[in-house]
Amino acid sequence: MKPTKNGSPTVSEKTSDLQRKIINRTAHVGIIGMGYVGLPTMMAAAEVGFRVTGIDLSEERVGEFNSGHSYIEDVTDDAISSMIAAGKINATTDHTILREIDVVLVCVPTPITKNKEPDLSALEHAVTALAENQRVDQLIVLQSTTFPGTTEEFVLPRLEQEGHQVGTDFNLAFASERIDPGNTEYEFRNVPKVVGGVTPRCMEVAEEFFTALVGQVVSVSSPRIAEMTKLLENTFRGVNIALVNELAMLSHRMGIDIWEVIDAASTKPFGFMPFYPGPGVGGHCIPVDPFYLSWKAKEYDFYVNFIQLAAETNDYMPYYTLSRIGEILSDHGKPLKGARLLVLGVTFKEDVNDTRNSPAIRVMELLLAKGAQVDYSDHNVPSLCVSENLMISLLVDDELTRQFDAVLIFLKRTGHDINQIVDSSSLVIDARNATGDLGPRANVVKI
Repeated sequence: MKPTKNGSPTVSEKTSDLQRKIINRTAHVGIIGMGYVGLPTMMAAAEVGFRVTGIDLSEERVGEFNSGHSYIEDVTDDAISSMIAAGKINATTDHTILREIDVVLVCVPTPITKNKEPDLSALEHAVTALAENQRVDQLIVLQSTTFPGTTEEFVLPRLEQEGHQVGTDFNLAFASERIDPGNTEYEFRNVPKVVGGVTPRCMEVAEEFFTALVGQVVSVSSPRIAEMTKLLENTFRGVNIALVNELAMLSHRMGIDIWEVIDAASTKPFGFMPFYPGPGVGGHCIPVDPFYLSWKAKEYDFYVNFIQLAAETNDYMPYYTLSRIGEILSDHGKPLKGARLLVLGVTFKEDVNDTRNSPAIRVMELLLAKGAQVDYSDHNVPSLCVSENLMISLLVDDELTRQFDAVLIFLKRTGHDINQIVDSSSLVIDARNATGDLGPRANVVKI
């Protein structure tokens, strides 16, 4: 590498050195945040040949990983153990390792506060650690979902405060995560990655890196475009779920089966995409992202009333579900207070062990507050704390279900034999049409 007059490498030589490392798979990749996004990203980078270090504040999580144990269902123990044995991957709580890292991916959580405002505390901590341990010629990529402008308005100033210049001393980009927990058809490598760099050089380096990881890189003109793209994707789902939730409430009042309506509408081969009602929306994205967008919009004297209303509708669904459970129990001569209820499925979606923002858990909290006695069964969640009550997942059989006043189904697939559940239960309250294929049953009521 040729030095400049002051002895430092030239810009083009510095960046080409990083790109050579990326192309040759000799770059050291660091992932800040080893959760549902960070861990699959770590594995994807290691699988294509990069040396990978995960960085997390949780000593328990780091210890579990370094022992070869996975804590999410999409990554197996064997996959972790084989990569550790090959010397391709490890984890630490020590952020000073960032001084040795060539490519840094920030995958920390970006939740909302109780007042529905962005909580960037985890991102603040990650960026502070980056700034304190920054080295010349790094690629830094924000993957956490957040409002448009975060990369350039929140992250960039903190990284430049020590005199480092973006596009010259380091490269900065945003690349939205598109991980769908439990989805075995669309995994990390076969989902296109939308990437926006702060400068053209940043974009070039980021594109080079993600081309190694995924089958298609979608390059956009700026981080703000990439950030807004992610919010559009999730807001689209949230708005449509809210629409069908509202129609479900109306249909109940009109005596119409919304599930039959959706099935019929789905026969249209164009112009219709089915969404389904339920007790609420869960996970990290859909319940959160609309509030990031509405918060940022106010900076521009703009109010996303339509999106806000959809979010409020989805937030209301656990309360509506509580009301319907009370009505159904009353119709069967059973008061809600003191009722013994068994919940099937407590994760936010099928086939995962993730309970973040689970609507089932929110309904359980509301039921407990009304004096109901609540238990649950979910093979993905052995134990659960609800309203400061430690609960253990029950093993369901005919004798058990007969002990309850009602069985509440909160997931389409729960791992249980639904026909057997219906046959052995006095009352089944179905919030997901899990009993739809069984035909009409006298003891089944859909919410």
